[in-house]
Amino acid sequence: MSDVFVHPSAHVDAGAILGDGTRVWHGAHVMPGARIGRDCVVGQGCFVGGTVVVGDGCRIQNHVSLYDGVRLEDGVFVGPSAVFTNVRRPRARFARRDRFEVTLVKEGATIGANATLRCGITVGVGAFVAAGAVVTRDVADFVVVAGNPARPCGYACRCGEAIVAPEFRCACGRIYHPAPTGGLTESSS
Repeated sequence: MSDVFVHPSAHVDAGAILGDGTRVWHGAHVMPGARIGRDCVVGQGCFVGGTVVVGDGCRIQNHVSLYDGVRLEDGVFVGPSAVFTNVRRPRARFARRDRFEVTLVKEGATIGANATLRCGITVGVGAFVAAGAVVTRDVADFVVVAGNPARPCGYACRCGEAIVAPEFRCACGRIYHPAPTGGLTESSS
């Protein structure tokens, strides 16, 4: 690990892998086996489970727990106190480690503060989960969801700005087209 910063109050267990330029802040705990990419920020009071994989350039804000089964691709933003689960029907007296489900957050997506994601779902490329949303289903690429349960309410550009139908053009110049999956695809031209 070169050019990695771990705050003295944080605990990174032996066997965890941290990429160059990654910073782990106050009171965070990264378990053995966790893999965190380059240039990431793991905020105060975060927990990262042993099978978690975090891509490059991710920002995990304060008090987020990434439990076993969570996968964040490159450039994902996770807002403060967002909640990830890994078992659909947990019970204190019945072990469910063999039932952990994968939750995948794809490249460039945003998870807002205090959002809750049920395990076993996929949040698409560039998707935007609003603060406080409760996500119980997959979110398509570049779709904005909000509410409890979370429902689609718009589209977001790769840069984070709103995209308005029917032009599907962002002020930054990117152009999108409706996808058969219900989300958008970014134009190559």
